Amino acid sequence: MGQKILVVEDNELNLKLFCDLLGAHGYEAEAVRDGREALERARAFAPDLVVMDIQMPHISGLELIEQMKADAELRATPIMAVTAYAARGDEERIRDAGAEGYVSKPISVVRFVEAVAGLLEAAAERAAAEPEPADETPEAVADRQDAAEEGEAVAETESEATVEEADAETEPLEPPRHSRESGNPASDGDAEGGGEEEKLDPGSSPG
Repeated sequence: MGQKILVVEDNELNLKLFCDLLGAHGYEAEAVRDGREALERARAFAPDLVVMDIQMPHISGLELIEQMKADAELRATPIMAVTAYAARGDEERIRDAGAEGYVSKPISVVRFVEAVAGLLEAAAERAAAEPEPADETPEAVADRQDAAEEGEAVAETESEATVEEADAETEPLEPPRHSRESGNPASDGDAEGGGEEEKLDPGSSPG
C-alpha cells in the first residue's frame, strides 16, 4: 500500500467519496466518522496526512487540529482542512490553528488530489532537510541526566575538599620547641656555633 491518510469526516457520502478517491490514487485511507475518536485513531494509524472536516458535531475540526499540533506524536503530521463554508477569514483561522492545507466544498477531484500530493511532498522535503534525532530511549535520557547530576555532585565535593586543603596549608606552623623554651631562637645557634669558630692566640701577632 501507499502512504497512509486519515480522513475525519462525519458525512457518510463525503467520507466514502474521499476514501474511494484516495484509494484509486494508491493511498491507504482510514475513515473516522466521529471527531471525538480522531486523536486516538491517529496515534494508532500513524498517518502521513490527515484530511480534516471543519464542521462536525461534538467537536470542531479547528479544535482537533490544535490538539493534534499539541501532541508530540502527531504535530509533524500535515493536515488538510476541508470546509463547506469559505467565509472571509476562514483560511486564516484554519492555518492559525496549524493546518498546512485548505480546500473548500464542493470538492474538485483534481484539486483535491493535487492538494494531497502537494502536502505529502512538502512533508517529505521537510523531513529530509531536518537532521535525524538521536535514537535515544527514555531510559537512556534518564541515565544521561542522572550521570550529569552525579558529575555535578562529585565536582562540588572535590571543590569543597580543595578549599579544606587550602585552609590547612595556610594555618600557621607551630614554632620549634627550642625557640619556645629559650625565647631567643638565635641564642642557641650562637652557643652551638661558637665552638666551631676559629680563635686567635692572644700572644701571637698576625703576619
